[in-house]
Amino acid sequence: MPIYGQIQSFGVTNILVVIVRYFGGTKLGVGGLISAYRTAAQMTLEISPIITKTINVHYLISFDYKNINKVMRVIKEKNIEIITQKMELNCEIEIATRQKNAESIFNTFNSMFEIEIKNKD
Repeated sequence: MPIYGQIQSFGVTNILVVIVRYFGGTKLGVGGLISAYRTAAQMTLEISPIITKTINVHYLISFDYKNINKVMRVIKEKNIEIITQKMELNCEIEIATRQKNAESIFNTFNSMFEIEIKNKD
């Protein structure tokens, strides 16, 4: 529990903290062990790089060039990341958005006239 408490206080997920204690002949007692495990976990998490990752959904948007302003306006308003784009007579833009926003983004583009959106496989 002291190790898990430190993981919670740092607000991290998908992590493994391993602490190995060699018995050196001195009995720490329950309180001493709790303190030792908590301090070791805290020190480990303080010096470890924490990488933030998001789960993204990729979509492919297809449209005629005449509709580029409508599409780009939505992309800019919603701060959507553009992965690739092909701007010709028939345009295609691959976008990425956080999974929690994916349904909203899909519905926004799906409701627009002459614009097709589909999941990028």
